[in-house]
Amino acid sequence: MSGAGRPPRLGAVVLTMGDRPEELRALLESVARQEGEPVEVVVVGNGAPLPRLPKPPGGLRTVELPENLGIPGGRNAGIEAFGPGGRDVDVILFLDDDGLLPRTDTARLCREAFAEDTKLGIVSFRIADPDTGETQRRHVPRLRAADPLRSSRVTTFLGGASAVRTAVVREVGGLPDDFFYAHEETDLAWRALDAGWDIVYRADLVLHHPTTAPSRHAVYHRMVARNRVWLARRLLPALLVPVYLGVWILLTLARRPSRAALRAWLGGFREGWRTPCGPRRPLRWRTVWRMTRLGRPPVI
Repeated sequence: MSGAGRPPRLGAVVLTMGDRPEELRALLESVARQEGEPVEVVVVGNGAPLPRLPKPPGGLRTVELPENLGIPGGRNAGIEAFGPGGRDVDVILFLDDDGLLPRTDTARLCREAFAEDTKLGIVSFRIADPDTGETQRRHVPRLRAADPLRSSRVTTFLGGASAVRTAVVREVGGLPDDFFYAHEETDLAWRALDAGWDIVYRADLVLHHPTTAPSRHAVYHRMVARNRVWLARRLLPALLVPVYLGVWILLTLARRPSRAALRAWLGGFREGWRTPCGPRRPLRWRTVWRMTRLGRPPVI
């Protein structure tokens, strides 16, 4: 928590696989253009060497991991680069390396949001295509996603376009390393909600990012299924585990995936049951009710 009368100190963690150097430089330049106190940046090379990078006004720290630890593992390494639990800063921006901040007031608005609301734990940005300005439905972290320009309280967030108070990480822990890819944000979000923190989707905080399909990742279908099972086993009350997983089985079948995709999904689902998922810390029922009142009960 920032001291009285002092705006929160902002840091940014950018995770890269080293295959988009020009996009990464453009992102860092957009961070450097932010109004107010300069933002210090940590760039994590996730199993890849880093290119020569411009140094933002707030400073640049780099971490080159010897192997790809996955998205949550890489971001956790970035958090720790700011000291244990990110203690050198009050709020960390998580930004995709092929994203860009089109506005210069994003950091200032983040500082103001966290300074004004001491229970605000996480802010999810709006992702918009740089050419069309459109926001994909899947990038609005709520069930009622038809209007992406409407801000609201939510129960999860977008990992590559977000801001997280470091006090949340120190209280509930970081992202789940073993997830590698998919649903790691939801795992952190649910733990934060259970600890009493709020999560907000802010439509006025924008990250430009090219429109893509998540299935472009070869591991997508397996990881999505496995990590949903892990999420349920780790965090849901026992009565809700079969409900949550049953709903997702039905939704997956209703989307009529290809045979190969369904085979990978079922393999991941089985893997989620057969492998360790980490410590079990089920949500309190009052958190379940709170999530339900926010429009997304933890069964979907």
